Amino acid sequence: MNKKDIANIRKQFKVNNDLLKIKEIFNVYIMKESSEIYHQQSTPFEMLEQEQQELFMTNFKKVLSGQLDEKLFELKFQRDVENNSQLILHQGLLSTDTDEWKEHMLHMVEKMLKEKQYEMDIVVTFIRGEYMKPMKRMSEEAEESERNTVYSHSFILCSMNKTQEPKKELLFDYVEKEFKYNFIVDPIINLNAPISGFLFPSFTENAADVNHVLYSAGKANELNYHFMEEVLNAEEIMTAAEDKIVFEEIVKKVAGDQTINTSTLSNVYDEIHRVVEENEEEDVPKLDFKDVEKVLKSSGIEDVDTEKVESAFKTVIDDETYEFKASNIVPKYTSKSIKIETKIANISISPQDLRYVRQVHFSGKRFLMMEVEENTVIEGFEMIPEALFEKAPDNEE
Repeated sequence: MNKKDIANIRKQFKVNNDLLKIKEIFNVYIMKESSEIYHQQSTPFEMLEQEQQELFMTNFKKVLSGQLDEKLFELKFQRDVENNSQLILHQGLLSTDTDEWKEHMLHMVEKMLKEKQYEMDIVVTFIRGEYMKPMKRMSEEAEESERNTVYSHSFILCSMNKTQEPKKELLFDYVEKEFKYNFIVDPIINLNAPISGFLFPSFTENAADVNHVLYSAGKANELNYHFMEEVLNAEEIMTAAEDKIVFEEIVKKVAGDQTINTSTLSNVYDEIHRVVEENEEEDVPKLDFKDVEKVLKSSGIEDVDTEKVESAFKTVIDDETYEFKASNIVPKYTSKSIKIETKIANISISPQDLRYVRQVHFSGKRFLMMEVEENTVIEGFEMIPEALFEKAPDNEE
């Protein structure tokens, strides 16, 4: 799935939407002390009160929120795994009987509880429904409505949410005219911050892909490996942050003793951004070791050759065939995504403006110098330009 596919389905999660029908919702309450199921309840979604539906819809949208390779990850199922989750979910997807569907979902819950101790009570919510995407009209002049013909996809979505203790509050009773201490013993299910979840199957444009599942982490770049490997039985993946670290290590390995200044680093980012722009039709532009070689050569790094780059791939990641997602290894190009942190100040700058920043040595000290087109204003005061260098005195004869 790309970000457009995810956005298309996420925006459909709203009450009374004829393009997304949720058939049933199945909630399972898990106790932290025993890691056992305390209660389970299945209900037709339309039987819930509208306020409850809206709460859950918000929760489901949060499961599908976040950046790809940071919070959302399209995972491929492992092959030849005993008790395979792909088969369990596929059987649940095809099931027409509610009890049969619940059994498949409880099978997934069992995998969540196996050799796992949670720090708080957990509520696991499953829904199954139908997502309908209108087919594009042949022309804008076509009179036939877009919704007369649709792509229809069945899906299962899972949301895992933690519970929290209710607040102790002081209330004022208007009738009795007295202050009262209020304490609710029932735990609160935090639907605003799901700690994990998934969507099965994944969708690419108008086709369902049962060989992949969209996994949702609780926080960006904080993956639940137990959930990914033991519950979903998915193959290992690299986060965007890990991809960036590996790329940086490869560049350092290739550059060797060469100093990489801001100008060179800016050139690297420019070259990668150019690759992204030239491959806009490709969903996820990728760079292999040959592409990395071209980027580094074009950026001004000296003595770059195929053998050196391939060797760096083998040393750093032990896989000379590895491909980087271009969007993972370059900061967001048009926003101030690069953070320069010093003891006295923190500066944010965009990759395309990095070339205007220099670290220089002067009079035995290090200075961070930025080229600007206008006078700097600090707290309403316009700064007067100061002369940094003085003319050397003429040599006396």
